Amino acid sequence: MHPVRKQRLYLVLFLVFFSTVAIGLVAYALRGNINLFFPPAEVAAGKAPLGQSIRVGGMVVDGSVQRSNDSLEVRFELTDYAATVPVVYVGILPDLFDEGQGAVAAGQLREDGVLVASEVLAKHDENYMPPEVAEALERSGGKPEGYGQ
Repeated sequence: MHPVRKQRLYLVLFLVFFSTVAIGLVAYALRGNINLFFPPAEVAAGKAPLGQSIRVGGMVVDGSVQRSNDSLEVRFELTDYAATVPVVYVGILPDLFDEGQGAVAAGQLREDGVLVASEVLAKHDENYMPPEVAEALERSGGKPEGYGQ
């Protein structure tokens, strides 16, 4: 093989190898930050992974919010009108969080089907709903009152 071609081959192999290593390191670093969205119907069907960080969104079921008397623990249920997912959250809820309103809870799903939330997000005005939640509600055939007006 000609020395110039050999040198070019080594250069190309070097670039491919280190590019692959760099992409692998970036993917490894980002894998812990990936939050997949699941509507309650998919969580109830067992499609959501256990022990992995996920987001579940829907409407807060009326009458389901239960606040602890001696801690910041709050229990509530999210629904897409096809299924419900119980959520446990320890912390201060957003000001706009309320029953019958849209919310997204991020956390890990336990084996008993309860989402242990590390973060709860609530919609910010009367007409806005996270796109994932709106899509899940439309697929299930349920739509909250006043949405999209």
